[in-house]
Amino acid sequence: MTTAFDPIVLGGTRLANRVVMAPMTRSRAHGPGAEPTELMATYYAQRAGAGLIVTEGVQPSPIGQGYPDTPGLHTPGQVRAWRTVTDAVHREGGVIFAQLMHTGRIGHPSLLPDGLTPVGPSAVAAQGRVYTHQGPQEFVTPKELSEAEIRQTIADFATAAHHAVEAGFDGVEIHGANGYLIHQFLADNTNHRTDAWGGSAEGRIRFAVDVVTAVTEAIGGRRVGLRISPGNRYNDIVEDNPGEVYGALLDRLAGLDLAYLHLMEGPDSGLTSQLRKEWPGTFVLNPFTHPDVTGLDALELIEDGSADMVAYGALFLANPDLPRRLAARGPFNAPDQATFYGGDHRGYTDYPTLTA
Repeated sequence: MTTAFDPIVLGGTRLANRVVMAPMTRSRAHGPGAEPTELMATYYAQRAGAGLIVTEGVQPSPIGQGYPDTPGLHTPGQVRAWRTVTDAVHREGGVIFAQLMHTGRIGHPSLLPDGLTPVGPSAVAAQGRVYTHQGPQEFVTPKELSEAEIRQTIADFATAAHHAVEAGFDGVEIHGANGYLIHQFLADNTNHRTDAWGGSAEGRIRFAVDVVTAVTEAIGGRRVGLRISPGNRYNDIVEDNPGEVYGALLDRLAGLDLAYLHLMEGPDSGLTSQLRKEWPGTFVLNPFTHPDVTGLDALELIEDGSADMVAYGALFLANPDLPRRLAARGPFNAPDQATFYGGDHRGYTDYPTLTA
């Protein structure tokens, strides 16, 4: 029987175990120009016992930023700063992918340079508010991307993937989930386009397919993962028929020899089973456990074949030595939600490890 503590080969790289540190926004890129800091290097190196670390969302371009103090991968300074992080993780024997995240309509002009405004597939504002340096702000109506801007955005993802490899990352994960730009193209209520980038399932998946294809052409499919969250209503997303849309998406991507597919599961476990069967490669599952954090029970998903790897979010945030604690079946530090976003080392690099 395969367990979470057995090694796995991912895109040609041997991982020590099948426990993934899920991407988690922490808003601590306080360096100049949205650059990672030494504190961030410490944070990720502490968690190098993961089979795979996936970083917080990293914007591939200035307009891709949706939250304060999130890091980028579009300037030489950012590439140099990320090298400090990847070197620290590699010294501890870890493997780390950068998650490329364009937030699309989720953001605010005050977070963007040079008078830019958030963009999306259609000019449809999200309901709700986003946190900015000036406090919570209502989402604005995004600018609808033109054909030329869509193609530039695809190129930005590919360039950021090149930068990730230059910065020492072992690969990249493309964020197609949680209501951000790629998800906005996939969803019914955010994509009202009548051109080739909308309408039918084939039109809705085109942007995702073209981004993934461009990134694989840039750095090779074995260095590329994709995260999706079908049916996830986060960030005011509505999907009428996710089974059809995501089935078509996986069918188009199956031949690209990607490192993995990362599913952030919703309450529809039947859809999870469908996509697991349809995906021919490595399947990473971030299981639906709301309102609880993912815990020990998730290890059974590998043992019963539901997933090849399991991703842990908040529990990994609070337990830098999480694989060791899972193997020992605890104890576990409790995550401090008050320190999730922004701040200093408190609730970031000061969670204790096991002493024996």
